[in-house]
Amino acid sequence: MVYILLILGFLGLIYGGNLLVEGSVRLAQKWGVSPLLIGLTLVGFGTSTPELMTSLLAVFQKSEGIAVGNVIGSNIANILLVLGVAAVISPVPVDRRAFKRDGLFLGLSTLALIGAVLSGEIGRSLGGLLVGILVFYVAYSYWSEKKRHTREKAQEAGGSGWKALAQTVIGIALTLGGAKMLVYAATNLAVRWHISEAVIGLTVVAVGTSLPEMITSIVAAVRRKNEVAFGNVIGSNIYNALFILGLTAVFMPVRVPAQMGSDLWIMVASTAALMGIAFWKKEFSRWVGILFLTAYAVYVWRLFA
Repeated sequence: MVYILLILGFLGLIYGGNLLVEGSVRLAQKWGVSPLLIGLTLVGFGTSTPELMTSLLAVFQKSEGIAVGNVIGSNIANILLVLGVAAVISPVPVDRRAFKRDGLFLGLSTLALIGAVLSGEIGRSLGGLLVGILVFYVAYSYWSEKKRHTREKAQEAGGSGWKALAQTVIGIALTLGGAKMLVYAATNLAVRWHISEAVIGLTVVAVGTSLPEMITSIVAAVRRKNEVAFGNVIGSNIYNALFILGLTAVFMPVRVPAQMGSDLWIMVASTAALMGIAFWKKEFSRWVGILFLTAYAVYVWRLFA
């Protein structure tokens, strides 16, 4: 049964990822916005649902370390692992004009996360502020994109907008369901093979919550829809910092464990590397992808050490 779930999980991820990328690109055309914006919002937010559920559950169970670590760890994995894999498959170009806006908000969300973590406790008012910043970002992004893409251009896309939306939502659901089955099956197999809980947590669970982002970015890279791959990573990281941590704190104030410090600065360094390359190089080449994957391997090794 475990092996069946493992196979079904992979199939759900692959089929769901294909539906998600195809639907999101068609949706961008119908709505008159760029695939980058759909990747930043609908795709990025949708694939971050596992992190949201994990953090909310952790706080209700008084495991604030998991809630905060989940956000920081996922942001590191999204940049170094997910974007790294996508770049190795196919170099990821950057729309510098759009990234001036999105990079600004990525920087602001990272600064907000630094301030929240260093404060030692994220209360309801700070949580509400983080969620409010995200709502403003989404509204502003949509408004600015509509100015760049005219309605006439949007009408060129064939098919129904509702059909594209349904395809995108089904793709998200299949991707999330596939990831959940895969993590469940892999965890059970790890226990059978007498692998420790620490190793399971650092590998299966940590990478498992980033699987939706991973498979979506891989499919987008293979199909040369790199805007979706890049937007997915940026959107997920902004969403993690502002919405997941913010909404979690609105439900219940979050105390930040002191040991989160070193991982926080690794996340900051990863974000700085992403922003620097996006602004000055205009492209995440295969060599950058290899560098990111190597850095992530060193980070995981450091966790074990």
